[in-house]
Amino acid sequence: MAIDPRGDDSRASTAVPGRTVRFAGEPHDVTGARLAAEEFLDALAEVTPPSAPECWHDIVLIVTELASNAVRFAPGPFELALRPTFDGVHVTLHDTSAVPPAPRPFRPDSGGGGIGWYLIEALCTQVSVVPDGAGKEVHVFLPW
Repeated sequence: MAIDPRGDDSRASTAVPGRTVRFAGEPHDVTGARLAAEEFLDALAEVTPPSAPECWHDIVLIVTELASNAVRFAPGPFELALRPTFDGVHVTLHDTSAVPPAPRPFRPDSGGGGIGWYLIEALCTQVSVVPDGAGKEVHVFLPW
């Protein structure tokens, strides 16, 4: 009998299907994206619990930031996809803007944001932006 070096985590990628949800791009869709992520994580946690409690919160925070950026900077609809990997969660957000995300100055006194992309880069193990003819995809990987 061979021992799988990935442990029980390998079950998640086959037992929990990925989820893709489309949104119109309205401000309330940020909440919808967060709720979709929580439903996905509920199903994933039943098969494979997170390796640390903060993994759940980090994924929900990153989905919220990606959706918020899509609503704020990319007019029109966006699509959120979540899927388990052998050691984490792959999140993809496709929006209608071809402009790649970039850090902005963080000015807490003005309330204008600017911390989202820093959070994404700090919490994710991998981040990539892939332009396509209809906008871009932001791919992030987070531990689970």
